[in-house]
Amino acid sequence: MTEAPLEWLALARGTLDRAALNRRDDAWLDAAWNDPETRVLVIQNGQSLVVYEPSPALVLVPPAQAPDGERWLLGADDDGTVYFGVSGPLPAIEGAEPAGLRRVGALLGDRDSGLLTHAVALEHWHGTHGFCPRCGARTRVASAGHVRVCPEDGSQHFPRVDPAVIMLVTDEDDRILLARGPQWPADRRSILAGFVEPGESLEQAVAREVKEEVGLAVQDVHYLGSQPWPLPQSLMLGFTAHTDGAVPLNPDPEEIQDAAWYTRDELRAAIEAGEIVAPGPLSIAAQLIMRWYGGELPKMPAF
Repeated sequence: MTEAPLEWLALARGTLDRAALNRRDDAWLDAAWNDPETRVLVIQNGQSLVVYEPSPALVLVPPAQAPDGERWLLGADDDGTVYFGVSGPLPAIEGAEPAGLRRVGALLGDRDSGLLTHAVALEHWHGTHGFCPRCGARTRVASAGHVRVCPEDGSQHFPRVDPAVIMLVTDEDDRILLARGPQWPADRRSILAGFVEPGESLEQAVAREVKEEVGLAVQDVHYLGSQPWPLPQSLMLGFTAHTDGAVPLNPDPEEIQDAAWYTRDELRAAIEAGEIVAPGPLSIAAQLIMRWYGGELPKMPAF
């Protein structure tokens, strides 16, 4: 039976037209930047200014109030308002404070969550990919921030996105498999995840990662949804999978500190006892766990 897709993912809610056809139109870009109705999201080290009253929202400024810095076209809304991101010092605005995606990504409205997710991804990429991987020359920004071009060999370089599968594994008793990485706090548990390798399908990656991490073979792999995770540069692809719960778990000690099966009652009891901290709704892991659980988890944080 095909499973319904996930209905809500915190970082996959962007509403803007990304205006990709305008990225190489210098006249259009100049006109948009000089339009006082245009709005700019200033970002510095993954953070932007946010206000919390009357509801969480990004602080957007007109171009005249934006700092000097690298700028990128983020898109346009249905009313024709154009949005840019600028990497630079955050302005001093009363009542606003810096915040990043982990703190406010699930709290912001659809437009603002999409804006911040897009800008964080571009800032990180530009900050870590300033040189040509072929000849070492410093590259220049092109296509309104969505391409870097090498002036020496003419090669074009595009934002890096690393696909990663994340899977909720259940057994014949509808128990969920949760695990802890070696570097995680003692009360943190999550579902399994891993990066897709070259020449591998997503379904193959799900099966390989589960086998490598806990020694189980899976069947009935189903895709349920995806969301960007620019922390720093992943695209998380959510799946469910089924396995034989009678087969002993065999965690890889380099990747898994411990792993165990949980019924709904056992998970609820572990969270209520403080043995496990409930994940916030920002991650696709939390959404997959809540889908299986049947609603919000006990003591679930706001973000």
